[in-house]
Amino acid sequence: MYSITVRNNILIAHSLPGEVFGPAQSMHGATYIVDAEFYSKEVNKYNIIMDLGVVTEILSDVLKFYSYKNLDEIEEFKNTITSTEFLAKDIFDKISSKLQRDYLEDYNKLHKIKIILTESNVAWASYEQKINETK
Repeated sequence: MYSITVRNNILIAHSLPGEVFGPAQSMHGATYIVDAEFYSKEVNKYNIIMDLGVVTEILSDVLKFYSYKNLDEIEEFKNTITSTEFLAKDIFDKISSKLQRDYLEDYNKLHKIKIILTESNVAWASYEQKINETK
């Protein structure tokens, strides 16, 4: 299996309602390192999975939606607990949609995409999904 990974970061604010979140129930900031990993069983005619410049730009464009925003104020997230796991899946969905819309041929050759959000050197969460497979 081949893979490529691109990295960026976001700074967000949010609150996480529910006793399970302890002090994170209150409004707080979070800085995430975001890794997007793209997997393929084959390389294309250029011996690559995809153009690194393209996936770097896609990740950057998707992350603009979140960066420097209070997620509690985004209409799309009203009444949603924006946990790290939730955000990893949401980023996956937005990247997948963009790839399907603008780079369908490359998207169809992918085996899996994995999104990792690192909160610190000791804590991170991720979401991964095979292409054309739900849950």
